[in-house]
Amino acid sequence: MGVMQMVPRQVAGVPAAVGPAEQVTEAWLANRRLSEHTRAAYRRDVAGWLAWCAERGVEPLRASFLDVNAYARGLEAQQLAAATVARKLSGLSSWYDFLVKVQAIGGNPVGGADRPYVSRDHSATVGLSATEVDSLLVAAEAAGPRHRAVVTMLADLGLRVGELVGLDLADVGWERGHRTVRFVGKGGRPRRRVLTPGAAAALDDYLAVRGVREGPLFVTSTGARIDRHAVFRLVRRLAGEAGIAGAQRLSPHSLRHAFATAARDEGVALEDVQDAMGHADPRTTRRYDRDRHNLDRDPAYTIAAARVRRGGG
Repeated sequence: MGVMQMVPRQVAGVPAAVGPAEQVTEAWLANRRLSEHTRAAYRRDVAGWLAWCAERGVEPLRASFLDVNAYARGLEAQQLAAATVARKLSGLSSWYDFLVKVQAIGGNPVGGADRPYVSRDHSATVGLSATEVDSLLVAAEAAGPRHRAVVTMLADLGLRVGELVGLDLADVGWERGHRTVRFVGKGGRPRRRVLTPGAAAALDDYLAVRGVREGPLFVTSTGARIDRHAVFRLVRRLAGEAGIAGAQRLSPHSLRHAFATAARDEGVALEDVQDAMGHADPRTTRRYDRDRHNLDRDPAYTIAAARVRRGGG
């Protein structure tokens, strides 16, 4: 059976000019609520697997868990991190799950594969301390209104970079006395967040010089929407100017991790941080909290202090 036969044409719902493998992948992606960034990553992951199969004469529909294991060990031999290999296999497993659902195959070969172990505590993102975030904001303020607004919203709201660059002017508003932004978060879920006084002031300063009152919120000098790559470069450049160690390994996600850590350090309840960050699983939020193992937070101290207040010694 060829790849074209994996999914019926009516299910794929894509132009006939698109190649058979791409038809399968686009049909699968069309049934998932994903950001464009995630869609692009999944396309690359599936394409990598199909290329591996083609080089070894493996028919994707007849691949076994042994083939998937061999593919995974090959990825590991390229010195890819365990989390990266696990993510690639997760995407591939979802692809095969889709083929099972449309009855193109009888089972998912990734299900029985040996996936690398990734600790729930693991994160490859380089973090930032609260003082480093402060230094980054000072550098951003000196860099101009747009840069200040971008970095302040990342720092104060902990937004994903895709959420930030996807904002339109129409997404900014007022609700019950709060300045807010509305956007579509991960998984296609509609979200809203408040703008802190600092973020609102930075945004107002930027809007005062931005000009046009419609379209994307953050634009380039030519009026095009800024992209995630520009924000990556901005964060690293400003971090270097601020004298932050490891500036070239930072990313906008470093500010998201810093947001979670700072919120928990200030005593914000885990569930409130989880809601703010749009995490479906509180364990994800805990992984973002870089100080979760700080002994200063040990609840034993809180319990002992309460006992003293009660006069219990």
